[in-house]
Amino acid sequence: MIAPVRWAGGRLLLLDQTRLPSEELTREYARWEDVAEAIRTLVVRGAPAIGVAAAFGVAVAARQSTATTFDGLLADLEMAIKGLAATRPTAVNLFWALDRMRATLLAARTLSVDAIRSRLAAEAQAVLDEDLAANRAMGDHGATLVPSGARILTHCNAGALATAGYGTALGVIRSAHAQGKVALVWVDETRPVMQGSRLTAWECVRDGIPHRLVADVVAASLMARGQVDLVVTGADRIAANGDTANKIGTYALAVLARHHALPFYVAAPSSTIDPSLPSGAEIPIEERDPAEVRRVGATMTAPEASPVFNPAFDVTPSEFISAIITERGVFRAPYSFRR
Repeated sequence: MIAPVRWAGGRLLLLDQTRLPSEELTREYARWEDVAEAIRTLVVRGAPAIGVAAAFGVAVAARQSTATTFDGLLADLEMAIKGLAATRPTAVNLFWALDRMRATLLAARTLSVDAIRSRLAAEAQAVLDEDLAANRAMGDHGATLVPSGARILTHCNAGALATAGYGTALGVIRSAHAQGKVALVWVDETRPVMQGSRLTAWECVRDGIPHRLVADVVAASLMARGQVDLVVTGADRIAANGDTANKIGTYALAVLARHHALPFYVAAPSSTIDPSLPSGAEIPIEERDPAEVRRVGATMTAPEASPVFNPAFDVTPSEFISAIITERGVFRAPYSFRR
């Protein structure tokens, strides 16, 4: 199984997703500052995986701290939590995981510092294990929506690499493929960082899932030709009313799916739901380095002097979403989410 996030010997191990598909490189982390940089620079990415990595980042910070009292450890870990929280603003799983680790820390305040370190590592492992179980459950729920012989379009990477393993949107596809339902997966390349071509296609090759890679601009033509039966994507944050933030370009696919009368599904764990936000209008949208648009890999594809607008996500209104799939089941409009 693809395991992008692991804990071994008191250190965090991350599969470096910036090196895929050309190289499978696992990096070790013993400082929370380096974990934060790994999240910021997309060594680890995908909302659930970011949450898992951040939880282990707190466990790393506890090991890194030289504090001998609870108050000293608390001060060190609050600094780490603040630094980890500042890495990426859109994926709510990051903040959910950090809040959970802070609660675990505070609940253990009567224990020895060493016992607290062990408790935090165990809690981070629980975050990982629960995410993996949730992914498999939502895969099974989502597979019930997939017809036999389905041709599925997906966007970005919402697979094992974006989670603790198995995947959200690609988890649905994995489960449907195991049931013999999948004829073909259309994999959008997903500009500008190419998570579809670099990561989703890589996962499909590893798992023997029939797929074909296409440029993002091909999606409309595929739908017009009747070559897509459904669209399934992941999510980085879901508002209480079902509005969903996901990788930039998702909204366009939802509009296309509506025009062509195709079901558009979102798969995400319940930790991605943010009931504190009434609608998608309140979801913060990360804007990333202009260099991501001006180049592909090391190759410049635009003038260095050209100004760039590079939002990492867009918001799909809930009325364009046929169903939202979580580990708790399949939900349909009108959406009203509470944790």
